[in-house]
Amino acid sequence: MTKVPGAKNIPGESNTKQEKQEMSPTMRFGSMKLFCGSASQGLGKEIADYICQISPYDVQPGVYTRQIFSNENIFLKLEESVRGKDVYLVQTMASPVHDNFMEMLIMIDALKRDSAWRINLVVPYLSYTRSDKKDQPRVPITARLVANIIETAGADRYITVDLHSGQIQGFFNIPGDALTAFHLLSDHVKAQLDSGELEDLVVVATDLGFAKQGRNWAETLDVPLAFVEKRRVDNAESPKALSLIGDVKGKNVLLVDDEVNTAGSIVSAVNVVRDYGAKDVLFAFTHPFFSESAYKRLAELDLREIIFTNTLPLPNNRKLPNMTVLSVAPLLGEVILRAHEGRSVGELFDE
Repeated sequence: MTKVPGAKNIPGESNTKQEKQEMSPTMRFGSMKLFCGSASQGLGKEIADYICQISPYDVQPGVYTRQIFSNENIFLKLEESVRGKDVYLVQTMASPVHDNFMEMLIMIDALKRDSAWRINLVVPYLSYTRSDKKDQPRVPITARLVANIIETAGADRYITVDLHSGQIQGFFNIPGDALTAFHLLSDHVKAQLDSGELEDLVVVATDLGFAKQGRNWAETLDVPLAFVEKRRVDNAESPKALSLIGDVKGKNVLLVDDEVNTAGSIVSAVNVVRDYGAKDVLFAFTHPFFSESAYKRLAELDLREIIFTNTLPLPNNRKLPNMTVLSVAPLLGEVILRAHEGRSVGELFDE
């Protein structure tokens, strides 16, 4: 199929996009409106630009006022009407997590009380997804609590990227699209393999719990797969990388994971693969929730490339020379268009 000049393609999609798409006769909702929360101003603007570029809709980020009172209460006021609109609220759970989470809930309530036709929550990174089961006595399942709160606030639908575990979708009683940045990340690495820039690659999952995703990486790139084995030593709080299952001697290694917080696990994984004879090491993951210690650790690792997405904002002064940030805006923009027009999202990925 011939690509249309100027068209943007979503990594992993099966259909070629027209530069300007026809309005679908299946559209069931009012006109589209997009709001960007405090944590997603940049990403939200990218999404709006993408939608304007490939569709007939003139979508500009909605205007609202945000104020924090002396008692730390958040006040929001919509500066334009959303009555009868199909509203998309983009807000990721960046730091400070609880301020951004509360702002999101208050915004949902404001949209509901202004009679929005449908409220779609676009949350690229959803917090508390690691708390998805009761794995020890007297602990909560916070991921379920977060889903319940979002529903109670008034969201009608959710869109998110790379949940920590698939079963979290079952915590929601509202429809949603749990997307993945896998195609975006793997296409970037595959381009290097195809060009000969990267050779003799082995995919290494940083944890046995990430084995299925690691297998998907290896199959897509058509390269071998290995695993880092981690165990708790002397009742330590965090597991330590101890050994490697697979062969990386004399090979370039691509470490894959879903999220980075302190970067402690990746430091251990890098040390293990280098102990086993790896050459250059690359690292790919979706969510860069970097704590203060993560920047220092990543800077000291001497990785060939650190590849991740902009589901969470990264300050310009924190970006390292070997970091490659891939935008999820085209993916989210395309899914928003399809949700608005009542078209299949699965068609993007031959599903």
